[in-house]
Amino acid sequence: METSFLSLQAALEHVFKLAQKERIVLAIDEYPYVARASKSLASTLQLLIDQYKDRSRLMLILCGSSMSYMEDHVLAYKAPLYGRRTAQMKLLPFGFADACRCFEGFSDEDKALIYGIAGGTPQYLLQMDDRLSVEENIKKTFLNPTSSLFEEPENLLKQEVREPALYNAIITAIAAGASRMAEIAARIGEDTSVCAAYLKNLTELGLIQKKTPYGEKASRKSIYAISDNMFRFWYRVVPENASIIARGAAELAYRRIEPLLPEYMGKIFEEICGQYLWQLLLDGECPVTFPEIGRWWGTDPDSRSQTEIDLMGVQDKHTALFGECKWTNEKVDLGVLQKLEKRSQMFHYQDIHLYLFAKTGFTSGCIDAATAMGNVTLVAYGDIL
Repeated sequence: METSFLSLQAALEHVFKLAQKERIVLAIDEYPYVARASKSLASTLQLLIDQYKDRSRLMLILCGSSMSYMEDHVLAYKAPLYGRRTAQMKLLPFGFADACRCFEGFSDEDKALIYGIAGGTPQYLLQMDDRLSVEENIKKTFLNPTSSLFEEPENLLKQEVREPALYNAIITAIAAGASRMAEIAARIGEDTSVCAAYLKNLTELGLIQKKTPYGEKASRKSIYAISDNMFRFWYRVVPENASIIARGAAELAYRRIEPLLPEYMGKIFEEICGQYLWQLLLDGECPVTFPEIGRWWGTDPDSRSQTEIDLMGVQDKHTALFGECKWTNEKVDLGVLQKLEKRSQMFHYQDIHLYLFAKTGFTSGCIDAATAMGNVTLVAYGDIL
């Protein structure tokens, strides 16, 4: 039976009344769009919820991809619906393991590459085709002006902020390697005070992360990084090749991009290895029960030179974990292990556990040394899948 309504309020009231007799689930997808089109929607829902809350069996689900709108107009204290929700959920992207389940046709290495360029957002993963090579996937999405992914980052920014051009410039600068506040400000030609305000907004939107060396809450060494892999890759390859892409020269653009992939995948592999360690911890198989895991960078007190550790997790003042991740086609040798051991000693923990992660495995010398040391775990990329 079809029912027509003269207004959205009448339709909603009909659903609330029906839910007095039976369990009904009403999901309003992309709520911000509906709410912007119907200015009274939030107040109408507020009225109906208050009127029927004691006798209605309705489950009302409001979904929205605009984080700023959902936080300001649904979750905020001054919002009409404040105090009426019974739960809220921030849906996060898939991790590497879950993203891999979407693609049976890709090789093991290609699964990592696809995760590196598409991230874990299901809609972005749907744009990838495991019947094609990684190169073909990049060409048909990032290097194709007619694809939905090609304009996705800029469209999202237009939806979230009032001055997308400057925000675009900031994200592009970060993608190109400007990670510190002063570097970003210099790259975009703005004062650091202006840059700081825009970075704060991007951080609140979840597009940018402010990172400090592991174990340091506030630091002058803070850096900024792009949160989502798809955005990270898009801003790394599209802006500087925009003119080439617009002319339909996908092959030429890809030849410019391809040499960047190994270095780009280095940070992605660190992320994958960090997720692996988290899963070990949750499965009760990690020798160090860390509350957080992250990257450390700073000054080596012996050499007085800048150094970094890919992964670090501390259990207590006695026990810690240190990890090094190598996404290279060469097997990881003894020198990498020795370097990690030396860096781990900067922190003076008594019980140290070292993890070496390698794309293609380890040399016999590295394996023998790890066995002799007894506190080293060697993890090849194939072990992670």
